[in-house]
Amino acid sequence: MIYPSVSAIILAGGQGARMGCRDKGLVEFDGRPLVAHVLAAIAPRVGRIAINANRNTDAYARLGYPVVEDRIAGYPGPLAGIAAGLDWCPTTELLVIPCDTPGIGGYCVERLWGVLGEADAAVAHDGRRLQPLHALVRERCRENLDHFLETGGRRVDQWIQTLDWRQADCSDHPGMFININSPDMLHD
Repeated sequence: MIYPSVSAIILAGGQGARMGCRDKGLVEFDGRPLVAHVLAAIAPRVGRIAINANRNTDAYARLGYPVVEDRIAGYPGPLAGIAAGLDWCPTTELLVIPCDTPGIGGYCVERLWGVLGEADAAVAHDGRRLQPLHALVRERCRENLDHFLETGGRRVDQWIQTLDWRQADCSDHPGMFININSPDMLHD
């Protein structure tokens, strides 16, 4: 199913500290950059896509999607990427997905959409824990996020708790949340 009112931001703006400071989204996994796996899974499901990146922006732009940078300097974390995504978002809902989960399935979008209703956000749950970087957030949450960031907030899970949110049960596909965090995981 296609969700034209949903845009997606793929978070690739981190420092990649656990990956030896390599740009994780561009690291090769099974013959393609990690970000390409995520793009292939979600592109058929959403209306628009942008990539949040703070370095190697030309390499990301060559993938054919807009690249948006954090407006907060110094790699403050994924919330800055979500804020950049909400600033860019041309639709009413924003799908947030990290670049380092090559097993993500397009059905994640369906699960999130299925529980969103009138809430501010829907967040995936893998059966063991909440996955706050796999979320569907309404564009109207931008001011709330700006306030959270301005008051020193940096943790995605804490920001989610300030919203009216719903949990999407994805426990039947926990593998889609495995993120590639280190060079060793590229070969497992």
